[in-house]
Amino acid sequence: MKITVLDEPALEFAHGGHHIDPRHGIDFYGPADLDDTAVRVIRVGIVGPQASIDGVKRWLDSCRSTVAAKDSHLGHLYMPFPGFDTDRAFRSTIVWNGRLERPIAKRDLDAFDGANPLTAAQAAVDIYDRELEALHEEPNCDVVIVCRPDNLIDTGTRPTRGRATSADGEEPSGPLPPGQGDFHSLLKARSLRYSQPIQIIRRSTWDPTFKEPKAAEVKVKQDEATRAWNLHTALYYKAGGVPWRLPRDAKDLASCYVGVAFYGSADKETLETSVAQVFNQRGDGVIVRGGQARISKVDRQAHLAEDDAHQLLRDALEKYRREHKQSPARIVLHKTSAFTPDEAAGFRAAANEQHIEILELIWLSQSEHVRLFRRGQQAALRGTLLTLDEDRHVLYTRGSVPFYKTYPGMYIPQAVGMRLHEAESSPEDLARELLSLTKMNWNATQLDGRDPITLRTADKVGDILRHLEPTDLPASRYAFYM
Repeated sequence: MKITVLDEPALEFAHGGHHIDPRHGIDFYGPADLDDTAVRVIRVGIVGPQASIDGVKRWLDSCRSTVAAKDSHLGHLYMPFPGFDTDRAFRSTIVWNGRLERPIAKRDLDAFDGANPLTAAQAAVDIYDRELEALHEEPNCDVVIVCRPDNLIDTGTRPTRGRATSADGEEPSGPLPPGQGDFHSLLKARSLRYSQPIQIIRRSTWDPTFKEPKAAEVKVKQDEATRAWNLHTALYYKAGGVPWRLPRDAKDLASCYVGVAFYGSADKETLETSVAQVFNQRGDGVIVRGGQARISKVDRQAHLAEDDAHQLLRDALEKYRREHKQSPARIVLHKTSAFTPDEAAGFRAAANEQHIEILELIWLSQSEHVRLFRRGQQAALRGTLLTLDEDRHVLYTRGSVPFYKTYPGMYIPQAVGMRLHEAESSPEDLARELLSLTKMNWNATQLDGRDPITLRTADKVGDILRHLEPTDLPASRYAFYM
């Protein structure tokens, strides 16, 4: 048994600037793509009740200037939002016009009062979908902001792999009832047909006095500056920008990061289906839907046949090559279940076809029961790596953060199990890389995400894809799912 505490990995921003914290990096240097393909103007469409459209516009206008930080002695954790304009931070601006605004009549939404939550969610999706379709052909629209109906009650929680609710907006996990879906996942599934990604926001994002109706999920209320950071970062990424990226040394191989997870159909009649999430070091991501998996009688986990594993990674690499005009030299594949010999053989065959020499297969377990405790009341440090044997390791991706001078969470942090099925890199290097990948989340700007981007959104992506027909051809760009 061996314990190592890894340093917090840095991210890269404009002009080659490095910082461990996304917010400080953008504030100090600007977004990573500032020198070349930066998004100077974000043209947004807005769909929702007229009062919400007006409220969102007022709030976005106010966010062009500095938004004060929460009153706290934890200055690194609660940072002011510097404002979103061409002369600061992102060096970009948000614009809209009446043509891109699609108001929804109040009487249509009032009909949801007292209705069955699932029926109301499905009816709301039909109404909003008509307005999204109207914006589909608009050439001067980059992202559509969707103002969620105020009176809509959540029909269930959207599952996430991170269990703790914290200042970065992570929510408690919980399964949706069979055949059901909330407004978010149902509308996201519909929107995959269109040309612009959507950003769904609640009124509580821009109106601090608003109280949500009774819902199945409970969230920690974020301060206004944090809400501004998170929303503007998401809009910048969805518009095609690169807020930050992984640093790459000249001697490093070009790496491709793949996450393989599974989801069930909405009617629960179809067995688990595989999905791959593929990212490069810039954070450009594509989603690939694969074949059906089978639940093993041995470990009760979802697994792929050799041919299906082969096909999934081959399709993922083909999309990667079409998107980035080149193939990677190295693949790191994270999976939510153990690797069978057939799966490993299928993945290896796909890598060999593309002449990719290095393939590293890592099982990231969410049911790791080993825990570390520090003296006193302090949580284990983020970056603590416990080596149990040559192939089995435990990594604390959440925990006390020296830069924040606190543990920014509500619950005892749960470590991630890191099982090396096939690896050429050292466990320490793979763990450092895993820590870096936990920061590649553009829905949140806190540095201590629990899961790597390869798997963090796996459940959310599955919750969207399960509402599609097998013959549907959804958008592949990750920005449409986040």
